[in-house]
Amino acid sequence: MPVETKRAAVIGLGSMGFGMAASLLRAGFEVAGFDVDAASLARFAEGGGRPAGTPGEAAAGAAIVVSVVVNAAQTEAVLFGEGGAAATMPDGAVFVSSATMDPDVARRLAARLEATGRHYLDAPMSGGAQRASEGALTMLASGSPAAFAAARPALDAMTAKLYELGPEPGQGAAFKMINQLLAGVHIAAACEAMAFAARQGLDLPKVYEVITASAGNSWMFENRMPHVLEADYAPRSAVEIFVKDLGIVQDMARSHRFPVPMSAAALQMFLATAASGMGRDDDASVARLYARMAGIRLPGEEA
Repeated sequence: MPVETKRAAVIGLGSMGFGMAASLLRAGFEVAGFDVDAASLARFAEGGGRPAGTPGEAAAGAAIVVSVVVNAAQTEAVLFGEGGAAATMPDGAVFVSSATMDPDVARRLAARLEATGRHYLDAPMSGGAQRASEGALTMLASGSPAAFAAARPALDAMTAKLYELGPEPGQGAAFKMINQLLAGVHIAAACEAMAFAARQGLDLPKVYEVITASAGNSWMFENRMPHVLEADYAPRSAVEIFVKDLGIVQDMARSHRFPVPMSAAALQMFLATAASGMGRDDDASVARLYARMAGIRLPGEEA
């Protein structure tokens, strides 16, 4: 099937993928989409997208296929599973993989797809659902010059900042894992600090005001601690995401014989939070775990 340069597909229409699809539609693309959730597909159709029954159906004829799934296993299924996109993507089309995964796995998937005459762009992202809907994501991308050229129109529509990190897939994934190491440690530390402040009976809104104006502030403290203050644990980014991502960090570090004790400690806090039944809640729920262990009260929570 010939490639249609203004036709794109988005596989995975959750909070991030839906925003990315909306950005492509605004840029004038014809966008097909697939998701396992019927409600997400219906919402996508209401916004002007074309729902598809499989990843392969969505990818047929598309110049650019953007995969916004959770992990490497789902990415492999999107490409090579039953009804997968690799079987229907036109020659010369590009697969933009935005899942967080081990760089070695990204390299293997890229080699497998590129052997079929399609391109693979390793392109994990950062920015959250709001920036996805605004076409203002940061993307950490690596791949061949041909892959970048093929994906450029969609990248321009979806990103405010694009880092081109090298010609080999896997580099984008490696950069993303450094970001996730820091993000996970910073969230766990922010939650620990806020719960420790509560143990001392401090005015938590005042703690937030003081710390965000002081050297101890971090982007994660400033972004996540309002969730604690407002007792709003609806998942913008769920606890289980960092169980997964910090688990990947541990696997990578072990294979490279490199110690990562800070991220290992943070991983245990996310694991404990998930084990206590909050795995699908916002990752600021680590603060609730601290509070429950210490028998203290956070806003909206019982001691």
